[in-house]
Amino acid sequence: MQSVRLPFAVRRTLLAALAAAASLALAPALQAAPARGGAANLAMIAEPQGLDPMVTTADLVGTIMQHVYEPLYTFDANWNVAPMLAESLPTVSKDGLTYTIPLRKGVKFHNGRDMTADDVVASLQRWMELSPRGKSVGAQLASLAAKGPGTVELKLKAVYAPLLAQLALPSGMAAVMARESIAPQLKEFVGTGPYKFKERRPDQYTVLVRFDGYSPRKEAASGYAGKREALLDELRFVPVPNANTRVEGALSGQFHYADLLPVEAMSRVEKAQPAVVPIVTRNFGFPYIVFNTKEGVLASQPVRRAVQTAVGSGELMAAGFGDNRFFTAEPNFFPKGTPYYSAAGDKLYNERNPQAAKEQAAKAGYSGQPVRIMASRQYEFHYNMALVMAEQLKKAGFKPELQVVDWATLVQRRNDPKLWDVYFTHSGLFPEPMLSPPQMGDGAPGWWDTPAKKSALEAFNQEAVIARRGPLWGKVQQVVYDEVPFIEVGKFNSLSARSAKLEGYSPAIWPFFWNTGLAK
Repeated sequence: MQSVRLPFAVRRTLLAALAAAASLALAPALQAAPARGGAANLAMIAEPQGLDPMVTTADLVGTIMQHVYEPLYTFDANWNVAPMLAESLPTVSKDGLTYTIPLRKGVKFHNGRDMTADDVVASLQRWMELSPRGKSVGAQLASLAAKGPGTVELKLKAVYAPLLAQLALPSGMAAVMARESIAPQLKEFVGTGPYKFKERRPDQYTVLVRFDGYSPRKEAASGYAGKREALLDELRFVPVPNANTRVEGALSGQFHYADLLPVEAMSRVEKAQPAVVPIVTRNFGFPYIVFNTKEGVLASQPVRRAVQTAVGSGELMAAGFGDNRFFTAEPNFFPKGTPYYSAAGDKLYNERNPQAAKEQAAKAGYSGQPVRIMASRQYEFHYNMALVMAEQLKKAGFKPELQVVDWATLVQRRNDPKLWDVYFTHSGLFPEPMLSPPQMGDGAPGWWDTPAKKSALEAFNQEAVIARRGPLWGKVQQVVYDEVPFIEVGKFNSLSARSAKLEGYSPAIWPFFWNTGLAK
């Protein structure tokens, strides 16, 4: 075998272009080393529905539990794949089918035991059983085995270009767990991360404390990669569902960090400087609307197509974000200047044509059934967009039924196809198309599974050369527009805030608080 890097990791032109387009601030600021000690109060948008990082793609769970669990690989500040629990990038056979992954030595779990290849294999097996992304990888896998205590071998059925990127994502994480803690429902959270789980009080807080036995990497910190150090004694993740309460808590100094604030709070946060620091992450992600393709009125593709015709994405983005400095309404899933930019399907974007939608719905056999739309006010922009979509559907002759629930309830309910027809969510914007949304994988809510999807994704994922993958992605994007499993609404910039006392913090899609301290 020869040592090579996965195309995703080596194609810096892709990663640099996307990083420039998105302006994702993953690199740590140049400043004096933060102080050690103290407890950080971190205001999050909701109560996590659980703490198992595999079973859900909810960003909130990934944000919290990435401090407890670590994957084999992660992303650096330029969105290159970098090793975390793996010692290095894998050795890949010439045919691209066999990946041999060396593991770091001396990595300890929170229970004091050394990590071995058996832990990694057991963890990946669980991930491939429970995670939508893991299921996608599992479908490509011929075998997975430990080759001694320090090596893992994965054999693929066919070339699968997104493999390392899938293993690196914090959301729906391929987390490495102590094998004795693994169960269908986790009762213990035993990882290798810089912080360990201490306590969760539902609707009050989740507390993580420093793991003194942590084994950091030696490389300089870069994005999620490199050296991680638990400088704080304690991380206290506090659910604060009301967005205005998060704003007030940030301004008063009650919270050292407040996640995803409404954009209309920007002027108030700016005026609170220097005590409060606004954090704007450009091209943070994209809102998208998921349709239930399995059961109910929208299981019919022609009816989904009629809904698509009724929706005006530009109006939804304006309702969600107001200030046009914070959003872009455009049909392409990836920014111009990146290899995956495509105009495929653009004629089906932002139609907002109620009369044509009404005619399409009638032809498809729609006869006034309720269209159940789930949204949560914890993400205020989801709720505002859902209100506008409901009005757009009314104009087209549909009967929308808006169900406003808390985020944890939405995440739970979306797993049952009998309970909903539409739900609003969002995702980060990543350089590898297969990373998001989860509906690109298998078994994610919405249950999109068609021959056209399988054919387009198989061709795309088996092509390792970026220059050839780009046009193949255009074909995938066209299938999404044609079959309407979801609508990607646009792109948005996020607003969060931190106290000036929180030192060393680096803005990121999934906020992380290793290498972060509190000024004395």
